[in-house]
Order: sequence, then structure tokens, then C-alpha cells
Amino acid sequence: MTDPITAQTALARLKHQGKKSVVAGMARYGIPSTNAVGVTVGDVKRYAKTIGRDHALSGELWKSGVYEARLLAAFVGEPDRVTGVQMDRWASDFDSWAVCDTVCFALCDRAPLAWSKVKTWAGTKPEFKKRGAFALLWGLTVHDKDAPDRQFLDCLPLIERAALDERDYVKKGIDMSLRALGKRNPSLRVAALNLAKILTQSTEGPQSWIGRSTIRDLSNAKARSG
Repeated sequence: MTDPITAQTALARLKHQGKKSVVAGMARYGIPSTNAVGVTVGDVKRYAKTIGRDHALSGELWKSGVYEARLLAAFVGEPDRVTGVQMDRWASDFDSWAVCDTVCFALCDRAPLAWSKVKTWAGTKPEFKKRGAFALLWGLTVHDKDAPDRQFLDCLPLIERAALDERDYVKKGIDMSLRALGKRNPSLRVAALNLAKILTQSTEGPQSWIGRSTIRDLSNAKARSG
């Protein structure tokens, strides 16, 4: 029987695998590299598959503060065991779009309280926590197969209000979530396009930019689907 993976052994593995060239390249993507060891996301994912789900390990990895360890924490965490307290605590630690999006797409969008955090985080001030609301929504459009359209429609006012936020990472998160919502099914596509058309008429914040981006993407998606 092999010994269980600990946070210490996982960190040692990541550090051994890390490359300075990967750390140096992170700045090009707007990812802070102060606490990074230089392992690509693909390699972190492959390592996570050898570990499997381990919620206790996930928590310890997160505490380390190491960028790649936090990605690994998202991949090995157990969604059913993620609490609201944990989600809020981790969201307060988000320091880049990469950590935010990975945690939301790989773990938290499958957690029992995912929908409630879309609503609460959308009204918060910190940049990456607010982005997390819309990263969660984007993830839910893909992973919550049973959610009725009404749950997504109820998020459109959140998108409209948040689209006044000028901050780049918030703006891009909102844009991605509205486009993803519109791609879930034909009915939601119509609703997303209707909101996008309203946004294009705005002179406030990045609303018009988000509206144009959504119209362009959903129109292209319809053309590609025939």
C-alpha cells in the first residue's frame, strides 16, 4: 500500500517539477508569480488525476499560498464537502483571474451553495471575488445540467448591474458569463441577446462593450451551428 499524499509531498513534487521559464512567462498572462514554482496548468491537472479527490489535502494545499498548490487544491477538492464558509474564505484569497477561474470552474460551481454565491459575490467590492460570481455562473451554464432556465434568467439583472464595473477582470468575467449563458440553449440565447442589445445603448461603464461582445459571439455561434 502506498503512503497517502500529504501537502508536503505534493509541494515537494511541484517544486521539483517547476521551471523558471514557466514562472517568467506568467506575467504575459497577468498572473502574479511571487508565490509560483513554475508548473503548467496541464501538468498540475495530470498530477491531480494521480491523486484523486481528497478534501483534507485540498485544504492544506490552499493554506500554502503557492500558486500551483492552489490550482491543485481546486482539482482534488470534493465539491459536495465545500461549505459556504470555505467558498467565502477562498474567494477572499483570490489574487488572479487564473486562481479565481480554476477554483470556480473545477470545484465551486459543483458545490451545494454555488448559486447563492453567484448572487452574494456579484455585489462585493474585491475585484477577483466579484469576478468569481461570474466565473461561477459561467461554470454553472456548463456543469449544472438540471438547472431550469429561470435560475439563469434571474442572474441577468446581476449581470446588468455589475457591467457598470470598469475593472478589467470584472468586465471580462461578466462578458464571458453572459456569452456562456446565451450558449446554453435557444431560449437563453434570446434572453442574453435581448440584454446585450440593451447594454449596447448604455454610455455607462463597460456595458456597451459587453453588449457588443455578446452579440458578436452569439451571432457567430448561431452561424457556425447552421
